Amino acid sequence: MRTRAVVVGVAVLAAVGLGACAPEDNSSSGSSTPSGADACAKDKLAVKTAGTLTVGTDKPAYEPWFSNNDPSNGKGYESAVTYALAKKLGFEQANVKWLTVQFNTAFAPGTKAFDLDVNQVSISEDRRKAVDFSSGYYDVRQTVITTAGSKIANAKSVADLVDAKLGAQVGTTSYTALRDQVKPKQTPAVFDTNDLAVQALKNKQIDGIVVDLPTAFYMTGAQLDNGKIVGQLPSTGTTEQFGFVLEKGSKLTGCVSQAVDALKSDGTLANLQKQYLTESGAPELS
Repeated sequence: MRTRAVVVGVAVLAAVGLGACAPEDNSSSGSSTPSGADACAKDKLAVKTAGTLTVGTDKPAYEPWFSNNDPSNGKGYESAVTYALAKKLGFEQANVKWLTVQFNTAFAPGTKAFDLDVNQVSISEDRRKAVDFSSGYYDVRQTVITTAGSKIANAKSVADLVDAKLGAQVGTTSYTALRDQVKPKQTPAVFDTNDLAVQALKNKQIDGIVVDLPTAFYMTGAQLDNGKIVGQLPSTGTTEQFGFVLEKGSKLTGCVSQAVDALKSDGTLANLQKQYLTESGAPELS
């Protein structure tokens, strides 16, 4: 992905906000704002291990969200945002511990081994029943990709996609968008990981994949020799946002949201988006 115009590091368009499939919600988890000047001081935070911020994410950790499959290196949008958040909460990089947490289990009901999880998890009211979310740290649109010469390579509208065999990762809002917005005639293919979806596209088992926009750039720029972005799905009137996942009722939720809001206000999120994400080259589908 670093070898072409869609590489990590190309500036994002001004239209990129902070937080983007239905049904989604762009509010925070509903936990009250912490009260008191030191309510979110490091020594007051109810972390799993004293002095350590434990963060979960899936493996492999994809670019442009992470770099070289190593969340701990501080490179890639979500890794960089996590360390910026940790700093706001008083943790140095050496005090952030990473755990491998499968995508679907991050927002499943139950006690968590992590303080927070970061893995392109979209905020939704359904997921809020099982976990807390921070304020959104990225707005995202769902996007259709394919390979040059495929039956949908020149599609201009959602209607042009209905006869295609399309796929998405299980449990994602990409799958929700595929099912509810595209409404293909053929049953969508479901994959445990995006890598498996890419392999299916390479093998011509499917005609295209629905993924979030930054991941679309990575797949077409780094994973596919002849990858092509078909276009972004139309906005549904709601804004899909990625948020940090926390255990249901976590005492950390308010402080994490406060830190995300501060990163938004001081321009940190916008600057990291310019460094790691791009929105150019993805037309709108009618």
